[in-house]
Amino acid sequence: MTMKLFRVFAWVTGIFLLFNIVVALPYKYMFDGTGQWTAITWQIHGFLYMAYVVVTFNLSRLANWDLKRTVLFLIAGTVPMASFFADRRARALIG
Repeated sequence: MTMKLFRVFAWVTGIFLLFNIVVALPYKYMFDGTGQWTAITWQIHGFLYMAYVVVTFNLSRLANWDLKRTVLFLIAGTVPMASFFADRRARALIG
């Protein structure tokens, strides 16, 4: 169950981060967008990242990961597309 939750939050967090970088940031700065929706999408990503942190930390405790691996997986939620690779790596580690 924890692995499934990790996969869901890794993908959803990664998709929201990519959307914000590819759509929201250009809209805000290139087209002088002052829409409230850009702030809302960043807030949604923030809440999703907080859930990703909790789920990732829980998975790391269950899988007995060391601190370095845990921190790298946590950082993966803040780097565009890294959470997708983290999902793949976690599946390989857990089996």
